[in-house]
Amino acid sequence: MSEFVVETLEKTLETFIPDAELKEVKRILYGKELKKLILPQKVVEAAQEREFDLQGYVFEAAPEQLRTPRIVRVGLIQNKIILPTDAPVLNQITALHKRVSEIVEVAAFCGVNIVCFQEAWTMPFAFCTREKEPWTEFAESAEDGFTTRFCQELAKKYNMVVVSPILERDEIHGGTLWNTAVVVSNTGQFLGKSRKNHIPRVGDFNETQFGRIAVNICYGRHHPLNWFMYSINGAEIIFNPSATVGAVSEPMWSVEARNAAIANHCFTCAINRVGTEYFKNEFTSGNGKKAHHEFGHFYGSSYVAAPDGSRSPGLSRTHDGLLVAEIDLNLNRQTADKWNFKMTGRYDMYADELTKATQNDFKPNIIKE
Repeated sequence: MSEFVVETLEKTLETFIPDAELKEVKRILYGKELKKLILPQKVVEAAQEREFDLQGYVFEAAPEQLRTPRIVRVGLIQNKIILPTDAPVLNQITALHKRVSEIVEVAAFCGVNIVCFQEAWTMPFAFCTREKEPWTEFAESAEDGFTTRFCQELAKKYNMVVVSPILERDEIHGGTLWNTAVVVSNTGQFLGKSRKNHIPRVGDFNETQFGRIAVNICYGRHHPLNWFMYSINGAEIIFNPSATVGAVSEPMWSVEARNAAIANHCFTCAINRVGTEYFKNEFTSGNGKKAHHEFGHFYGSSYVAAPDGSRSPGLSRTHDGLLVAEIDLNLNRQTADKWNFKMTGRYDMYADELTKATQNDFKPNIIKE
């Protein structure tokens, strides 16, 4: 991370670009200007007291004659870990539960219907260390583990769908570990789970009271076909809970989820953790550099993108945050009718060519003089 700390790209633009030009610059960068969501004063004060960034935006669709607006409010939560990475495991989990519940309460005051947390939100992002202990102790059952029960209580209390990405231990299949997102319905019922997987499974698409949602965990955002398969199965909102650092991916971050929203005629929600996590034991990154205690700075910047190419500004790069977006799902079909990407796609041809490309005797179709 450089010595000059950028809190958000938007604040930097507002500081250095004259007002006369700023509106046009933002249009070029973010698409059509979004209305700010008017939030109650008590909500703004609560966010200030609890020290997290709070932003709200409205994604509107055009009025229709035969369909009423399909309004949904989504909440994206990004946060730092609370305790040192060598603190007792249960203490770390409990501290994160407490912190996130504080933010979820504010999300409820904002009228959020679906809330999504960051990847592996109940633990440090310790996969970079390549150690087994104590990190495997953070794993728990997706169906009835400590964190799922916690989320079920939140869901029932606030009438809110909760997307909870955790480290899962599947005891039925030999204690196998998975990077998993659990979906709890607003009634508090376990609705399903989505495992980090390059090829989505049909079970990863969840119908909720507030629309059809999918969860494309972290690395899956680099795979256009991952987003596509969720969309082709009917997802209207695709959440992308992540944990990624500036040196690795920040130039790509603002592009990938937005591209997916455009290409698949749906809303996408990109969530990234924030802060720098220190590990007692040094580790290497396989890049020839010296061993270190940190993976890098998790830059937050969570945002929502719409199928028409518009997107919200990002949350803070350095602080916990809650982004609330009021979206009209009618915009999905309206944009599809305008651009017709799915109608003009030649999926049978792509499928045939991809099938050929996966065969051992495949030869690229290259013409040379």
